[in-house]
Amino acid sequence: METETITADEFRATAAEIEAQVGRVIVGQSELVRHTLVTLLAGGNALLEGVPGLGKTMLVRTLAQAVDCSFARIQFTPDLMPADIVGTNLIVEDEQGRRQFQFEPGPIFANLVLADEINRATPKTQSAMLEAMQEHSVTVAKVTRRLPEPFFVLATQNPLEMEGTYPLPEAQLDRFFFKIDVPFPSVEDLVEIANRTTTTSTPAASPAADGEKIRAMQALARGVPIASHVTAFAARVLKATHPQDPESPAIVRDYVRYGASPRGMQAMILAGKILALLDGRYNVAFDDIRAAAVPALRHRLILNFEAQAEGITTDALIGEILKAVVPEKTA
Repeated sequence: METETITADEFRATAAEIEAQVGRVIVGQSELVRHTLVTLLAGGNALLEGVPGLGKTMLVRTLAQAVDCSFARIQFTPDLMPADIVGTNLIVEDEQGRRQFQFEPGPIFANLVLADEINRATPKTQSAMLEAMQEHSVTVAKVTRRLPEPFFVLATQNPLEMEGTYPLPEAQLDRFFFKIDVPFPSVEDLVEIANRTTTTSTPAASPAADGEKIRAMQALARGVPIASHVTAFAARVLKATHPQDPESPAIVRDYVRYGASPRGMQAMILAGKILALLDGRYNVAFDDIRAAAVPALRHRLILNFEAQAEGITTDALIGEILKAVVPEKTA
């Protein structure tokens, strides 16, 4: 099926309207909304982390309304099984009384999938999401089935210090395009939340795009040109997350066990292309790479015990890396 085309101006206008519709329901949190939209337009998956009650679930539901796509919610619990996510084969009987297997799709077969409190499920169940997130397909009984496009997983997790949580495996964390921290609202935002949610009227988002428009926006974003020295800057930032790299700052060599994978560089570049379009530009700047670095890399750095003991965060490390890696001058 041929994807419709879209101009850069239409891209920017549609993205602004999606953000405006989400803003009718979600109070404040402009950076959270922007990073979530960037992930959707990149065709990636987002991991949201924050304490319960900050509107993470409402954000995904509202985004599904704004882009007019099918929505499914999977509540992860310790007893959730992989078949509860991807689906299973059932024995059914036809009109002639013959029995045969029939595939019953699971909730993963939707455009926008909310994996709520994903770190409350066991690692076996979490791993059921890997193929879906990376390949946009699931395999059940040796049969591979494609998932609908666009396909977007937005997973929420509670801080690991909370009771009843399991840390996500590094391989699964790497499948997330962005990890987005959900900050606690300000007093002004809390007042507005109270005003919107304690009255008889409930705000709702209206469709600002559909699945075909999102796919067209994804295709346009990938076509944005990027200069070779900007790509090289993203590669050097990624290399500097590895403690054995000569360009890595001392704090990385002291506190990082493993650096980010190449998927981190891909996320920075693709997010940089989308941020450029949202800013009205059709080329990627160094600042676009810098703006994407923290959400693209924060979940891909594995810290050592000393960092955990001293309270060193990945965000602080990435900040030091961005100071240390200076863009090369072009002729």
